[in-house]
Amino acid sequence: MRVENYDTFAKGSLLSGSRKTGNVPSPNYNDFDFNTKKPLAMSDEKFREAIIEQAKKDQSAGKFQSDSAGFRSLVKSYVSAVSPDRKNIISRGFKAIFKNSNPQPKTLNLIDYLLGSVKYCKEAADVSYAEFYDSTGEMVASYSNGRWISYGTTAENARESELLGIYNEAWNNAAKSNQKNSFVADTHIGLINQSV
Repeated sequence: MRVENYDTFAKGSLLSGSRKTGNVPSPNYNDFDFNTKKPLAMSDEKFREAIIEQAKKDQSAGKFQSDSAGFRSLVKSYVSAVSPDRKNIISRGFKAIFKNSNPQPKTLNLIDYLLGSVKYCKEAADVSYAEFYDSTGEMVASYSNGRWISYGTTAENARESELLGIYNEAWNNAAKSNQKNSFVADTHIGLINQSV
């Protein structure tokens, strides 16, 4: 799920179910939409080559972008290089939340949510809402009543847009090339049939 949120992309995530902090299950960091900082798998030049090859392969298979597992894997790897360390940010955030024994007031108004002044909502040991920010002040994730949402940072969105530009151009070029080859083959078959 992709939702425009201010100047970032918000992406829903499934819960991992494997670990919990208090009453909150951890997000699934292996999910396509929930990136966390990882070292570059290859140089940007090698990534560019891999993106172009994946686009050609996808075009010939009749797939486009997220229809392709190879594409999703490239996006995750390419974007994770500039992702904030969401795993550490969330882990540290929950340690601080559960260390604080003062629950937030039960009644919160809409203005507090819209202005971002509410960072979490907790009653006793149950957290129903929490927001997580990186060191630059960008919201990178939120948890609300059993659902995690990952918010793309400016750097992540720029890197993903760059990848999409490379991929789309290569996919379109492959489509044009395939159409041209199909036209030449059809013309050649037509000439053979005329001479018979």
